[in-house]
Amino acid sequence: MWYQLQSLACGALSLIFPEACQVCGSQRARREDGYVCSTCWSVPGAIQFIRPPFCDRCGLPFEGALNTEFICANCHDLELHFSSARSAVINDRLVRDIIHRFKYQRQLWLEPFLVDLLLRELKPWLRDRTWDCLVPVPLHPQREREREFNQSLRLALAVSTATGLACHGRVLRRTRFTQTQTALTREERTKNMRKAFALQGRFPLKGKRVILIDDVFTTGATTSECARALRSAGAADVCVWTVARGI
Repeated sequence: MWYQLQSLACGALSLIFPEACQVCGSQRARREDGYVCSTCWSVPGAIQFIRPPFCDRCGLPFEGALNTEFICANCHDLELHFSSARSAVINDRLVRDIIHRFKYQRQLWLEPFLVDLLLRELKPWLRDRTWDCLVPVPLHPQREREREFNQSLRLALAVSTATGLACHGRVLRRTRFTQTQTALTREERTKNMRKAFALQGRFPLKGKRVILIDDVFTTGATTSECARALRSAGAADVCVWTVARGI
């Protein structure tokens, strides 16, 4: 309900303010386009959808031809608690800039663009698969107060509306405030996230197949710890979907 009200409010604002592309500023772009015009969409390399071949575990793209299962070195070296992870696009150039503006500058009108990217890949993937619910990666309360919203929760609510899968936004909680992952190495990210998440309340997860939603996947340290908490609470399977994949 909350997400639908937010969408109606954004729609009302589009009647008042000019619908201009938020990238180039010169072309017309509607809310349904995520306020990104077709010209900016078509710039070579601006939006790079991830296509096979890629790592069957974490979704890391791989150049070349593969006819067998491929697991990248990152997944061989780490103990990951999700069964698989997929991202819609590579986190580069246009996408990286829009995610940054969405998260850190509170430009919420860019949300439809990010949701569209995610759904273009997630919805076809869901057609022949059965999953029970969506769970967003939580922010620490202090971080959420600073940012005034959780970008992963907003994405998960939008995916729920589009797919009919239930979104359980308060299943997980952060048990401690963690250092930002941006400048950390893979090993430091894993250590930083260790035991940083726990189940909130007694949500019935036994036997559930859960899709964990986040904005960006890098090493998998954050989502793996979330998956560990969900699996320890009885989830039968946890996979990860994000808008973008760091390379």
